[in-house]
Amino acid sequence: MSEGYTEDADTHDRTTKGTPAVTSRCVLFDMDGTLYESGIDFLGLRAELGLPRDGMPILAQLQCASAEVRERGIARLRAVEEEAAAATHPMPGASELMVWLRMCGVRCGLITNNSRHSVDVVLARHPLPFDVVLTRDDGHTKPHPQLVVEGMRRLRAQDTYTAMVGDTHLDALAAHAAGITRIHLVHLPTWMANQIPDDVGYSLANDLFEVKHQLGEWIVNGA
Repeated sequence: MSEGYTEDADTHDRTTKGTPAVTSRCVLFDMDGTLYESGIDFLGLRAELGLPRDGMPILAQLQCASAEVRERGIARLRAVEEEAAAATHPMPGASELMVWLRMCGVRCGLITNNSRHSVDVVLARHPLPFDVVLTRDDGHTKPHPQLVVEGMRRLRAQDTYTAMVGDTHLDALAAHAAGITRIHLVHLPTWMANQIPDDVGYSLANDLFEVKHQLGEWIVNGA
């Protein structure tokens, strides 16, 4: 298990003096591009491998490609992820947001399409206090809702009391399919926004400081 998180949700069911006693809520985070800056150019990688920009996750695209492209692509993806993991750093406001959520008694999970190996490297270098961490090695990747649903199950949280914070349409689609209605997307590109159906509601944010403000009323006032 990586340094920086524990899967014992009970350890966070507590309050701090002057902090509202909210223990039923949880927040699920994406990793790359949301809490951590990895610098991975997925559009460039797609172009390199001859894959279209069709809104599908790159692994799903590779599974549908020819055997030659699939083998070369998966090897290239792993190499890019491992190289990026060694240079990844937290986004501005990430530590402050996580500390604040912890003080509020909010349980937090990390749900990523990255590999367990890369996540372990990132969290060993820059630990943040997650109660559960799920990667593509644990189930179907986003936009499939499996990992989101499993994250809520492990945190003993209901979809009504769960928020999702991500940076792509994949995060929004997975959260929506899992029943989550409070979805926050950071610096979402226009082409990804166009991949989100009209019935999927979400809030846009320029950075994690704005996400903290957006979550504030929901956590503190129950709004």
